[in-house]
This record gives sequence, C-alpha cells and structure tokens, in this order.
Amino acid sequence: MAEQNYDVIIIGTGAGGGTLAHKLATQAPHLKILILERGDWLPREQENWDTISVFQKERYHTTETWLDSEGKEFHPGTGYWVGGNTKVYGAALLRLRERDFEEVRHAGGISPAWPVRYSELEPYYREAEILYRVHGKQGDDPTEPPRSSDFPFPAVSHEPRIAEMRDELQRRGLKPFHVPLGVHLNEANPLESECIRCGTCDGFPCLVNAKSDSDISCIRPVHTLPNVDLIVRAKVQRLVTGASGRSVEEVQAEVDGQMRSFKGGIVVAACGAINSAALLLRSHSDRHPQGLANGSGQVGRNFMKHVNGAILGISDRRNPTVFQKTMAINDFYWGEPDFEFPMGHIQLLGKANKDMLRGDAPKFAPGRVLEEMATHSIDWWLTSEDLPDANNRVRINQDKVILDYHDNNTQGYDRLMARWTKLLREVEKTDHIVPHSLYLRKKIPLAGVAHQVGTARMGKDAASSVLDANCKAHELDNLYVVDGAFFPSSGAVNPSLTIMAMALRVAEHLQQRIKGG
Repeated sequence: MAEQNYDVIIIGTGAGGGTLAHKLATQAPHLKILILERGDWLPREQENWDTISVFQKERYHTTETWLDSEGKEFHPGTGYWVGGNTKVYGAALLRLRERDFEEVRHAGGISPAWPVRYSELEPYYREAEILYRVHGKQGDDPTEPPRSSDFPFPAVSHEPRIAEMRDELQRRGLKPFHVPLGVHLNEANPLESECIRCGTCDGFPCLVNAKSDSDISCIRPVHTLPNVDLIVRAKVQRLVTGASGRSVEEVQAEVDGQMRSFKGGIVVAACGAINSAALLLRSHSDRHPQGLANGSGQVGRNFMKHVNGAILGISDRRNPTVFQKTMAINDFYWGEPDFEFPMGHIQLLGKANKDMLRGDAPKFAPGRVLEEMATHSIDWWLTSEDLPDANNRVRINQDKVILDYHDNNTQGYDRLMARWTKLLREVEKTDHIVPHSLYLRKKIPLAGVAHQVGTARMGKDAASSVLDANCKAHELDNLYVVDGAFFPSSGAVNPSLTIMAMALRVAEHLQQRIKGG
C-alpha cells in the first residue's frame, strides 16, 4: 500500500528537480510536494576544499561502478547529494545559442531542431539567472542570443594575469567575454560578500555555501515549508503503472534499506539523464515491456556528453590568479572563414595546482616540477557538440548501468584544439623556450559525464521521441522527465542553465494543468 498521496513527486534535487521544486513550493503553496533524493546532505567539512580528497580520492563521487560498451568497469564522475552534481559544478551558467534550437549542419552530421524555440525559453532563462544569481555582462559574447534584459548581477572581474590575456586576445581580433557565473559575490562591498573568490570553486563543494548550486539556491529555502516533504537516502527503484498503463500509480523507493511506496498525481523523474533513463528501463512491465515510456525504443538512446577536453598552457610567465574561471571565447562557435561547420566553446577552468596535475603526471614526476608547471599555467576547457546517435545509449543489466558511447563529430573539436593551441603559443610568445612552451592536452574520458543529456529526448513525434514539448512522456498522462534527458541536441555550452530554465517552464505548465484539472 502506497504511503501518503502527494500532488507532485519529484525524484532528484539537481539542476532540474531542485529548480522545479523551488518554483512549485513557493508559487503553489496549496500543492503537497514530495522530494525524493538518493543521496544525503553533502557535509560541510575541511575536505570540501582539499584537492587530494576531491580530485585524487574522489570523495564526493559515487563509489559505484558502471560498464562501458566492452563490459569494462569504470567509476563515473557523478555524485548523489542534495543538489546533485551542481554541488561540485563550476557554476558556468550559459544560455544555448538561438541557432542551437534549430537544425544545424556539422562536419559530422546534423544536429536536429528542438520542438521549442529559444524565444519560448528566453523568459525562463531570465528567471533562472535571477534565481541562481548569475553574474555577467550583456553584449560581450559575439554569439549571445537575444536577451530581454541584462544579467541580474555584474560580471565577475578578471585578475591581472587573465586581464592581460584578454587584452592580448582582443589585439588579435577576438572577442573574449566574461563567463556567466552563479556565485554569491559582491565585489562592490567585499565585507558583505559570501563568496571570497577562493581557488576551490570549480570542481569543489563550496565550504562557505557561496556557490549557486541547486541545494543552496532551491532546496534549502523550501524543504521545511509545510507543503514540502524531503526524504534523503531514498533510491527510487521502480515506477509502477496502473492497470491501463497510462499513469504512474506508485513510486517505489529504498529508503535507508527499507522499501517504501509513494503515490502522486504527477511524477517527475529528475535523476540526471543517465539515471532517469535507467529508472525508466527498470520500470518495465507487461504494459511497457521495453521500459516505461519506451514504445518508441528511444529511452536511453541518443546519449550525449559533449566532446570535451582540457588544455594546460604553460609559459615562462607566472600566473598568480586565484579565481580563474572568469573568461570565455565563442569566436569559433560556428566555425571560421575556411571551416563552415561549428567548432565549439572555450572557457577558463579553475586554477590548477600540483595535486590536480598529479593524477595525469608520470609516477616519477617530482612535486616541485608539478608545482612549477601549475604556477606558470593558464587552464582551459574546450567543448564541442556531439551529435545524437541511437547507438550511443544507456542500458541496464539488472541494477548495473551500461554506457555505450563512441565520440562523434570530432572534426570540429580537433580543429578547435589545434586552433586554440596555435593561438596560445602566439600570445605567449614561448615557442623558442621549449621547457616553458609545453601544452598538456587531455580529452575527457567516458567517466566525465557532467554534461550528460539526451536519453529521453523531447519531440513532436511519439514514434521518434520520448517526451513532448512540456517534458511529459508521450505514453503516460502523469510522468515528466526534467533533467538533461530532454535535450534533442547538446549545443556546445554547459547544459545546466538550460535544464534550470526548462524546469521553470515545466513548473508553470504543471501549475496551470493542476489548476485546470
């Protein structure tokens, strides 16, 4: 027998689930909302800011293993906490470009159009930027889509070494811009600022709660409200439909080792694109033999995670920057004069230190060499679009997640990497100084699933998609998926803000639906 009946059950508290919960809880206080979170509250502890704990020991990543297409185990770079993976994200909150919602031709194939357009999502992008306290500057980005207003907070300033790099890039005709960042920063009055511009933001939990993650921005303000119940350490195992197979009647979850069942009028899966797909596949039944909402056979398919890479530019100039992730470049987003296809997005990473570099360094590399490399480096993140491919998919074997994924559309990424490496060498003027002109490149492996999208894509045709334009499953009356799973294509910027904006749009839709019903 199911426990208390709720108006809405939300599974997951990350960028999608947390944002949805916040808007429903604050704007529709008459609704009874249950939030189920697989993880617990991430502890505030010294290790939050310890590089060895975070990067080498992966303290905040899950200990579970998944399988690749060859059956080899790997540890995914994902964690289960209140706030989901936003607890350790870099808080780069960019909008997709206007053209990203349309069909785009790439060197490796076609990026399909969305069933919604940028103009429909723009008001919710704005709402998300306010909720997540995004700092930026309108007009800097040459590919910036139309905006109804400027950013709600001023851009985060560059430290001197980064300002110097910006000036060098501008002299070469590029248009570097301020990364839109979700941080609780007050540079006009540092005494009142929660953010202290530390070097442990990108990839770390924030010990002072000054990063705009879903936990701090959304869940903590609502979880004690009278219309909200939050249950942590609750791993949802199955969604059970009624006799007709048209609606989810029960949500079955393991809570602290005990199986419990919950009943809700609306059920929202927001577990992350991979785990939401796995949940739907686990919820197969006689009515849904291939998995819930999977009559199209598309659940789990079209998995995308971007073609990502990191590049460490080492020169003879010291880089004393502490808070480094303040600049990005989109000059090559849609290509360049002799290459008509999209290439991608470039942004700074958080500042590397020797303990971050040690994981990729030879075992015999002495610490002082790594320290010297770190103090002379500027650290970059490159993102290109991967394309939806039905063979790139999430599967399950009992409770084991299997990721079948092979890179595609790599020509744009390779060109972007070569172009940027060449440009950095010119800017730094260090070709003749061999020991200091080393550029360490690293393509992010399968375990890097921070940008996971596409496994339950939205579309107008139920035969080729899983969700409609409101993120409702075509085949079920009360099931929604509100995380990166709904993306029909991945674009080439961080997906978090688009997930947040869509969650706000779906929250508005649900309020109207429930009110009308």
